[in-house]
Amino acid sequence: MTDLSLIRNFAIIAHIDHGKSTLADRMIEYCGGLSAREMTEQVLDSMDIEKERGITIKAQTVRLNYKAKDGKTYQLNLMDTPGHVDFSYEVSRSLASCEGSVLVVDATQGVEAQTLANVYLAIDNNHEILPVLNKVDLPSADSEKVKQQIEDVIGLDASNAIETSGKTGLGVPELLEAIVERLPAPNGDENAPLKALLIDSWYDSYLGVVILVRIHDGVLRKKTNIRMMSNGAVYQVDKVGIFTPKMQDIDALYPGEVGFITASIKSVSDTSVGDTITDNKNPCDKALDGFKPSVPVVFCSIFPTDSSQYEALKDALAKLKLNDASIDYTNENSEALGLGFRCGFLGLLHMEIIEERIGREFDLDIITTAPSVAYKIHLSDGSDIMLHNPADMPDLSTVRSIEEPMVRATILVPDNYLGAVLKLCTERRGEQVELTYVGSRAMVVYNIPLNEIVFDFYDRLKSITSGYASFDYELTGYQESDLVKVQILINEEPVDALAFLCHRTEAEARGRQICERLKDLIPRHLFKIPIQAAIGGRTVARETISALRKDVTAKCYGGDVTRKRKLLDKQKKGKQRMRQFGKVEVPQSAFIEALRIGDD
Repeated sequence: MTDLSLIRNFAIIAHIDHGKSTLADRMIEYCGGLSAREMTEQVLDSMDIEKERGITIKAQTVRLNYKAKDGKTYQLNLMDTPGHVDFSYEVSRSLASCEGSVLVVDATQGVEAQTLANVYLAIDNNHEILPVLNKVDLPSADSEKVKQQIEDVIGLDASNAIETSGKTGLGVPELLEAIVERLPAPNGDENAPLKALLIDSWYDSYLGVVILVRIHDGVLRKKTNIRMMSNGAVYQVDKVGIFTPKMQDIDALYPGEVGFITASIKSVSDTSVGDTITDNKNPCDKALDGFKPSVPVVFCSIFPTDSSQYEALKDALAKLKLNDASIDYTNENSEALGLGFRCGFLGLLHMEIIEERIGREFDLDIITTAPSVAYKIHLSDGSDIMLHNPADMPDLSTVRSIEEPMVRATILVPDNYLGAVLKLCTERRGEQVELTYVGSRAMVVYNIPLNEIVFDFYDRLKSITSGYASFDYELTGYQESDLVKVQILINEEPVDALAFLCHRTEAEARGRQICERLKDLIPRHLFKIPIQAAIGGRTVARETISALRKDVTAKCYGGDVTRKRKLLDKQKKGKQRMRQFGKVEVPQSAFIEALRIGDD
């Protein structure tokens, strides 16, 4: 049994690139979690993609033993969380399993958009928040100004904020002391029935499904028969352990502790994140609140390039969903691309990461369609439907109105870039809600259609502000809009994989862009191929791929010209017949390139 007063469960939260993972490295090093020889940079960022991109994607946990100045040894359960807006679901899961948060703010950058978003998440979870200024060793650091910002923008008392450097280890002993003194200890009853929160799960090829749990009441030992409260699945625990950050087996997990268990779980669907785990023979009365289910905002279809890999793709998505509960997917069938899945993601970066993980971890080649958002369609008969795929758009005569999702976007930007940011937001059909100043930086809040920020808004924002702007958004609801479905026709045949919805004012430009791109991508045939973008029965853009010419008159030299005319007329009729019955083979590489329309 461990003394609850000697346990501290806390998450490290911050804006992207403010140094959470590096600070976590120094804490692991100071507490002796790993020897100097075993230390690598960002030791908790275990995925290759995380190391390459320099971002945290998955929240990671580690248990450290810290001997405090009062002579007692404390158990610190640290959770390193992602900073990017697309992974805020990972942050909310981590916060639900802790009592306190260490808020890291870059002493050179100050408070950014995601700093605010993560603080509000921590406050929603009733956390005690400990402010920390990182990177104070840099020449451009201005601790006093940033402390003032924390007080003005967030409303936290920052007079006793800890000043640290994740790079040099400066201030880490003071930070560990502050965690012990200022963050609360967990509550729990060892003699009550077992009640544990399932924080995360992932697939290990040797151990099967590994589950990360936080114990609230009771004790979780090996050989315990556990029950998942949401679906009633029963398993016997084979292994109980903790991360130090290496996997280490222990006999039991007590109230307030965070660790992992394995139970020879074969079925991925039995472990839903946010579920409550209890003892099968002596269950607890009521399940824990768990987490709010994540709401996907960006949708795209994923197809294997080789149709025989459909089952492998299905298996890959099931294993990724186990590791990342925010992915949503359903079966889909496309005439152009065969069998695949319609997937929902929390944002474009999230979508990009999942596509990359499918390629790396499961060695699959995939095609993805252009990303779109979910629209609310009000039909003439009074019913409503949610449209995730533009190809499924009902007949316009049955549609009364279409609503699109809106977001409230918060952008923090240096004053000299403000004009360019306001212009970008206005171009994207945004409505300004508020404009305030935080020192020399402006904070603008806009209501913008989600469809307008899904493609390349973040990249454009970074380029027009030389990387100085920070951006965060939250969904606010739906709003009626003048939207149209643009259908792409190749040789007068509609191609469902290329259909998209957009505002009427942009339909022509977007349609022309795709037609021009396809003209360069589709190889020439023996007949003319028209490529059209159409809204209903009206064509708004057209390109034509000219036919391959065969010189049928080569063998006619000299003589009467009518012989040549006769041959050319015969060829013309043949080409007309070919165009009527011929199938246009669109190479899959053309689909991939055409669907990268948002990259421009």
